[in-house]
Amino acid sequence: MDVGARLKSIRQLRNISQRELAKRAGVTNSTISMIEKNSVSPSISSLKKVLNGIPISIVEFFANEDDVEKKQQVVYSSEELMDIGSGEVEMLLVGKSFPRRQMTFLIESYIAGADTGTEMLKNDAEEGGYILEGKIELTVGEEVHQLEKGDSYYFDNNKPHRFRNISEQTCKIVSATTPANF
Repeated sequence: MDVGARLKSIRQLRNISQRELAKRAGVTNSTISMIEKNSVSPSISSLKKVLNGIPISIVEFFANEDDVEKKQQVVYSSEELMDIGSGEVEMLLVGKSFPRRQMTFLIESYIAGADTGTEMLKNDAEEGGYILEGKIELTVGEEVHQLEKGDSYYFDNNKPHRFRNISEQTCKIVSATTPANF
């Protein structure tokens, strides 16, 4: 998907100027311009920040209008999982077309050295996860935790937080957030 073209299309559809969106999102006008021109690939936290200025969720941003189904889908094949990650972080959303979702359920993959961005994430939700393989550094507020296969976490994610793979192998995590924030 062309993130820049999609952002521009949604912004124009809602009659929001680049300047207005930048003001609402708390970023510079040039940031919006560079994203729309695909000069930069925004981190997950940066994209969420920009989309909050519209407002639109990441799921709505990436979803095709054709994804809305008359019959509620129950089972999703691996090909149907929507990647809402950014850069070196893959975040596969389970249940992309579920209406009025109350939970975000993700299968996350962080290659060696990958992270969620230098800007700390912050949402009004609870988040829990289980490390399937590899190692990850989880920072919540001032606390830094080193987690590995078999470890789990659960925290109030309205505290600033970030994830960073500190190992040489890919880290895989299954996580859930409620209420849904993607």
